[in-house]
Amino acid sequence: MAARRRPGGRTSRIRMQVLDAVRTELVESGYDALTVDAVAARAGVHRTTVYRRWRDVGGLLADVLDAASYDDWQPEDTGSLPGDLAALNHQIQTALTAQPPITTALIAASFRSDEAARALQRFWEDRYARCEIVVQRAARRGDIPAHTNARQLLIAATAPLYHQLILLRTPPDPRLPDHAARSAALAASAGAFSNPGGFPFAPSAGGANGTRLS
Repeated sequence: MAARRRPGGRTSRIRMQVLDAVRTELVESGYDALTVDAVAARAGVHRTTVYRRWRDVGGLLADVLDAASYDDWQPEDTGSLPGDLAALNHQIQTALTAQPPITTALIAASFRSDEAARALQRFWEDRYARCEIVVQRAARRGDIPAHTNARQLLIAATAPLYHQLILLRTPPDPRLPDHAARSAALAASAGAFSNPGGFPFAPSAGGANGTRLS
């Protein structure tokens, strides 16, 4: 995915105001009440400016999600695969239980807007790409087979958090992030996610170092 150019100056300030307004309106009023006019009013921006740049609610939600990829986040390096996966899971659990619940609200909105759904997929692809380094480090240490499929391992480690908090909507279990991480790491060390005959570390289509997913 090509790097997106960040607007600067007044344009950047307006964008920040509008995206903050989208988040607030979505959490406070829900997707059905989210409108361009409501966002413009909360942001203190003329509605014509919002319509011209973002067109509709789908465009606004997509930009909120795309903006999340402008950070410099990287997964922690704890020195072990279970530790790295547990650190990732704790961050996921924090995001999914945060108040106001912007993360869960955006996930829910992606089921109502095709444009938001595509943007959310781009966000997941970006995060999976960044997290492949966790698998690469483990393979270099000899903790898991060299041909471990990074995405399969990452999904196995993190899926229990989404299942519990998004699908079942049950209270967060403080033990789950560590348990899910240990279970996935043990399965990986036993070769459950190995891809014999593939590239080492099972990189994505983006290159031999697995730096991109597509």
